[in-house]
Amino acid sequence: MALLEMNGVRKRFGGVLALDDASLSAAGGEVHALLGPNGSGKSTLNKTLTGVVVPDRASITIDGSPVAIHGPRDAHAHGVAAVYQQLSVVDDLTVTQNVVLGLEPTRRLGLLDRRAARTVAAEVLTRFSPAFAGSVPYDAAVGALSPGEQQIVEICKALARRPRILVLDEATASLHKEQVHVLFEVVRELRDSGVLVVFTSHRMDEVFALCDQATVLRNGRTVGTIALADATEDQLVHMMVGDVERREEARRSHASDRTVLQVRGLTTQRLRDVSFSVAQGEVLGLGGLQGQGQSDLLLAMFGAAKIHAGEVLYDGVPLPLTSPVKAARAGVALVPGDRGRQGMFAVRPIQENLSIASMHRRATARLALSQRAERRAARGIVERLNIVIGGLADRISTLSGGNQQKVVIGKWLLNEPRVVLLDDPTKGIDITAKEEVYAIIRELADSGAAVVFNSSDNRELLEMSDRVLVLFEGGVVDELTDAQVTEEDLVASALRLEAGETL
Repeated sequence: MALLEMNGVRKRFGGVLALDDASLSAAGGEVHALLGPNGSGKSTLNKTLTGVVVPDRASITIDGSPVAIHGPRDAHAHGVAAVYQQLSVVDDLTVTQNVVLGLEPTRRLGLLDRRAARTVAAEVLTRFSPAFAGSVPYDAAVGALSPGEQQIVEICKALARRPRILVLDEATASLHKEQVHVLFEVVRELRDSGVLVVFTSHRMDEVFALCDQATVLRNGRTVGTIALADATEDQLVHMMVGDVERREEARRSHASDRTVLQVRGLTTQRLRDVSFSVAQGEVLGLGGLQGQGQSDLLLAMFGAAKIHAGEVLYDGVPLPLTSPVKAARAGVALVPGDRGRQGMFAVRPIQENLSIASMHRRATARLALSQRAERRAARGIVERLNIVIGGLADRISTLSGGNQQKVVIGKWLLNEPRVVLLDDPTKGIDITAKEEVYAIIRELADSGAAVVFNSSDNRELLEMSDRVLVLFEGGVVDELTDAQVTEEDLVASALRLEAGETL
């Protein structure tokens, strides 16, 4: 008998029908993938189960008994816990305090029992000690941890509730390979103990490595459920999006020979003497093991990090990197790695999110913003990038992840950027949305912009880049060009560095 049954789930956000009689049936003691393109309703269905979203209509049973879930408290009462890509940790609290948040053991007068809290936290954190480089930082503020370590704390916070049903919604997006390995070991242990794990990921290798069954959604409806032991990736892709035209040959741009962007001796707290150049219309990739300074380099080039030494020049003129505002007005655009925290205003309208980066361009002519011009510009980007929305006045948080990302990228198109910095721009979005993002990147390069591109997916990095710089511990240590721009060479270069060889 299924541990979880969800049937007839329907939810509308304004003009967008997110779920249309969707269903999910899953047994205890299995890892069940929930798959589908962005906008298919995966996250909405997960959030219906966890009480974050209240459906317009739904029938939910757990262990054969109907349940009513009107909020997270109800979900917790029924043994449901969740981990999302967008974190809910409190930066100023310690790791221990975050893990026991909402479960705090107390002494008399309601005071926190610190010893008991440490014991509760240690029960789950100890299992993840390899994900913290072997030593659990119990008393460290979560805000001081890396994004991957913060995600591990979020996972431990959910596990501390001892759930019978655990939802992992893009929970691996911020993790590096070793952290994913530890998480998968824990998930398999949970499965063997009878826990149902609902797993959502756009990484097909993770789905096939971890999951037993997969339920596929499309356009808010359940397409079907398939045993992964009998499935292929092509079958899943067809279920998710129908026939997809796949590009077989690597992309190489028609970059000019004219160097427009020069980085000279750039040094920050995380970077050491970084120098390189980018030609007009070129896509320069940043490779190597993740967390070796790729994101730090992009932030520094956008004026979002304190620069100790060095400079960045465009056409021989130094770019103002003392603040992101000055960098943006000089024609630099950044698509950050964490769109929820750094790339958008989740509670603000889509129109406002699209126009925020270019308001100064329209305001200077009349010293005031024209609402009509702002709406016209926003509609133009929505049509140009095929962004699926209900209306421009809707909050951006009502959109799927892929459509949110297109808004985050689209706002810069109104600014006509000369330098485009992209930090893992397809993280957490589906195959169709990825293809659309790729097309935008090509369009930017073909228009003459200098593009610097970081990706956690080696195949994507190689497909989109003309050259790849390999970073290690904040410095550029290798460059792959022409015939060297292959996955084999990139992986070999990273492995040599991990082993401590000097290049």
